Formats: sequence, C-alpha cells, structure tokens
Amino acid sequence: MFVAPPGYQPVYNPSIPYVGPIYGGLRSGMSIYIQGVIPHEITRFNINLQCGEFEGGDIGFHFNPRFDGWDKVVFNSCQEGQWGSEEKTHHMPFSKGDAFEMVIIINQEGYQVTVNGQDLHTFNHRIPVERVNALQIGGDASIQTVNVIGGGNPAGDQIGGNLPVMDGQPIFKPPVPYTIVIPGGMSTKKTIVIRGMVPLGANRFSINFKVGSSGDIAFHLNPRVQERELVRNSFIGGSWETEEREISINPFLEGQYFDVSKQGTGLCQEYYPIPYIVHYFIP
Repeated sequence: MFVAPPGYQPVYNPSIPYVGPIYGGLRSGMSIYIQGVIPHEITRFNINLQCGEFEGGDIGFHFNPRFDGWDKVVFNSCQEGQWGSEEKTHHMPFSKGDAFEMVIIINQEGYQVTVNGQDLHTFNHRIPVERVNALQIGGDASIQTVNVIGGGNPAGDQIGGNLPVMDGQPIFKPPVPYTIVIPGGMSTKKTIVIRGMVPLGANRFSINFKVGSSGDIAFHLNPRVQERELVRNSFIGGSWETEEREISINPFLEGQYFDVSKQGTGLCQEYYPIPYIVHYFIP
C-alpha cells in the first residue's frame, strides 16, 4: 500500500484560522491550490504566505478579499511589523454563496493569482521567496482543500504537496479525451493529480501513462463503475499484461468527487507500476 510521505497529502477542511508549514520553503515554480466556499455573511478573509508559523513574522504575500460595500481584493507584504504599500483591485472574483478554486503560482517575478481559471493579479516579490515557509488562512471563508506542489528542498529529499498542474501551470476542465506530454517524463517524486467527478450513469473511464509514440502504456487505470471494479494494467509490445483487479473498496462511485495522485517511481521506462492513491473531497 502506497503511503504518502510528509507534506504530500492535501489538507482537507482545515479549521480556520489555519497555519501550516510549507515543507522546504517556497521557490519559483511552486504553486498553491485552495478550494473553498464564500459564505453569504462574509466580511473578509485572508491568505498569508509568511516567514514562519508564528504570529508577528514577516509576510511575503498577503491576499485579502474584502466585502464591505466597496468590494475589493487587497495585496500587500509585511516586514519587521510594518505593512508595505497596498496593491488592490476592485474586480471581485468571489461571489457570496459560491464555491471557488484559486491558484497562487510562484514565479521569478512574484505571486501570480488565478481564481476560477481567470488571472487576477501578480504581486511582485518584496521579500526573498526562499524565506517564505508557512501558509496562514484566516477570516470568514470556508476552506475545503489546500494543496501545495513542488515542495521539498531542491535536492528532492522531501515532497511538498500536490496540485493539478502540468509544468507548473494548472489545467482547468480539459476536454475529454485529453492527451498531453509530461515535460521531462515521469521521474522519482514527480506528482500528477487528476481531480474530477464520476457523473451519474457513468460506465467507465481510463487514465493512461504512455511511453512516447511507441503505443506502450506503462500504467493503465480503468475504473469500471457499473461493474464496481478498478482495473490496473500495462500494455507492452502490442499486448496487454495481466490485469490487477483486487481492491478492498472501490473509490470511484457515481456522483462522487475524487482526486487521483500519481507519483513517479523513476522506472516508467521499465514498465514498473506507478504508485497511486485516491482521495475523496467535498466540492
């Protein structure tokens, strides 16, 4: 049974206020994915990427939507107890009573924020991003999922989290069937997360990790909803290998949301199975 290492697991339904570590600290190329709901009675909430898990430390990025009649989103930083100059937009991407998905992408310039797949703002770095090693969430929002991808130190001795991204960029609601090249191929500690829902009346679907243009499939994941089976296999040299079907519980059920986290072993080209783990989440 595949057991995710520290920091790999998403945080589900955290109590607010929430403070948690970002393993290995932030660096360019990482992303943070947050899913939640905006209550009808909300006044404001905040997301801080900060230097340390303690109160009063420096904040590299402060994200603060305010619902006060002049709805706006405020961006800022705090150093040595002093807030910097505010940046703000009156384009409010959040709606009361609605669910949201936001991604904070860390790049060379700063923190690029997207909400529900739409770019909102880029806040340039004011504090060296390598100092930022904690996430704090406060206020009135209801948070359901927090995921971090690209974590751990540059030597790769620890994994930081997961997020539905490809080459650092999230892919929202891709058309199915869908095919994309994995930049650099699968390798040790590279993680891919596929998040979706099994619609009512669904029969089956598949996720394939293919080997270049050869037609070989290193890992074939085939949930068969009506049959209540989860088939795993590989396809090598024009032939299917021996199926694996044994599972203690079928994680793919009609009407259920899921995410599938797949971690590379570095042995794909030799057709070794890729470990996977399935999580339920609340939409």
